[in-house]
Amino acid sequence: METVKEYTVHIDSKKRVTLRGAQYQYYNVKEYKNGCIILEPRELTVPEGISQETMRDMDRAIANFKKGTVSPAIDLSDF
Repeated sequence: METVKEYTVHIDSKKRVTLRGAQYQYYNVKEYKNGCIILEPRELTVPEGISQETMRDMDRAIANFKKGTVSPAIDLSDF
């Protein structure tokens, strides 16, 4: 992999590192035992909607609930 930018950074008093000219707002961080840190850019997106499979599962769960096919009640009195 080709190096695009190389510079030295320091950790501030709150243990933060500043990335110069970062192209993304969010990064996934992987820290290894040998001290290497890998930053992978992440773009947060709004989901397009609920999938058809999820809608079928929800419909099946409601149908079971209406038929009375449910698990036994859970005793929460200990909490």
